[in-house]
Amino acid sequence: MTNTVTAVRRAAWVVAWDESTSQHVYMQDVDIVFSKDGILHVGPAYEGHVDEVIAGASLMVMPGFVNVHCHSGDEPIAKGLFEDVGTAALWGNALYEYSALIDADDDAKAACQTIMLGDLMRSGVTTHLDIASPHSKWLSLAAESGLRAYLAPGFREAQWRMAGSHRLDFEWNKARGRERYAEALAFVDQACTHPSGRIDGVIAPSQIETCSEELIQDAVAEARRRGMRITIHAAQTMAEHEELLRRTGETAPALLERLGVLGPDLILGHCIFLDHHTWTRQRSRDDLARLARSGTSVAHCPVTFARSGMTLESLGAYCRAGVNVGIGTDSYPFNMLEELREALICSRIAGRSVFDLDTGSLVSAATLGGAKALGRSDIGRLAAGAKADLTLVDLSHPAMQPVHDPLRNLIHCAAERAIRDVYVDGDAVVKGHRIVNLDYDGAIRELQDAQKRACRRAEQDDPQGRSLSTLAPYSLPLAVRG
Repeated sequence: MTNTVTAVRRAAWVVAWDESTSQHVYMQDVDIVFSKDGILHVGPAYEGHVDEVIAGASLMVMPGFVNVHCHSGDEPIAKGLFEDVGTAALWGNALYEYSALIDADDDAKAACQTIMLGDLMRSGVTTHLDIASPHSKWLSLAAESGLRAYLAPGFREAQWRMAGSHRLDFEWNKARGRERYAEALAFVDQACTHPSGRIDGVIAPSQIETCSEELIQDAVAEARRRGMRITIHAAQTMAEHEELLRRTGETAPALLERLGVLGPDLILGHCIFLDHHTWTRQRSRDDLARLARSGTSVAHCPVTFARSGMTLESLGAYCRAGVNVGIGTDSYPFNMLEELREALICSRIAGRSVFDLDTGSLVSAATLGGAKALGRSDIGRLAAGAKADLTLVDLSHPAMQPVHDPLRNLIHCAAERAIRDVYVDGDAVVKGHRIVNLDYDGAIRELQDAQKRACRRAEQDDPQGRSLSTLAPYSLPLAVRG
């Protein structure tokens, strides 16, 4: 295959890496040259050989986003069901009673993954960490998409069980959990040897409260023996926070510190309810220091929790404490730019100040923070020698006009509508706003029937035997036809 050298000539704006200050900087009217070998040049007029030229007068070139937490499994078919419900006794969270009822069947899982991958790419994501249950096409679709993928097959020993709508219980099966753990190890071995060179595996005990301390320690030790990343959902809900206090008297970071698990190879999913959070019973402020001291990363996914009235307090505070934070989308809409906008708004509300977090710091979290969480210095930045993972933003789009600061326009106004092209390893995965390698439109057509099937099963599986109209009532009354 030909190694095409592509040059974006005289790009109006470039989010470039400044090695001397170790930060992103704006550059104007410069050339970006790249190929499969990586980024070859960022700067004034490039005079070397070029195969393809892209006029850059109306473009901003920026590094691709690094999404460190998403779930392809069932989320695309959960749209429109449970956004207005929650369990009052569990601080309003819908996860345990409602969301757990929706499960995509085998026929729908590939479509769900295709939708997620397409939506991520269209919002400028070039690397993603997907936590899911393996299915027959999980690895092949991740590779076919052209994205850089970290696949994390989840495993756990306990299932959530709701007692009515007032108590969360746990149903333990440690033998089955160990079987799933062995299956996960076999899968990540397969992922790591994929010939694309863009796929890796991650060891993922699913939730801190659904795994025994022994399984967490064993899994982390095995990940470290293999030199792999680890991710665990931790401090994600108040129900989990209270359960850990009941069992151990510890917060999630304190428990993981005792187990010797915290470290720069660990990514904690969500990490909202730490000991400084105003909803918790603690009045200490030790958890942020634990995370910063150990180099542990946090995957911040504000949208799905904001829907339930919850937010991390605050992203700006985590950054000022020295915690490495990356951004994830978790669930639908799988839109990294909408996630960034929500992260900024929630941080300023929780921090009670417009100065709590600025746009530049947010973009750094979504690029450099994610890259650091994955142990990479060759993604999340535009510099000679880095991977050719980049996004072209259309500055002529109405939502990007007028241009004073293009990143602010992109995050606060235009979002994915202004993303024109996305490249991974020098190859286009989005071209002219269209997904290049996947049948995105075909997957969309499959979702309606898939959701209907999932909803029928939800009615059958609901412990209280409720109908869908009770579980997921319409936003407006349905008029009586007469």
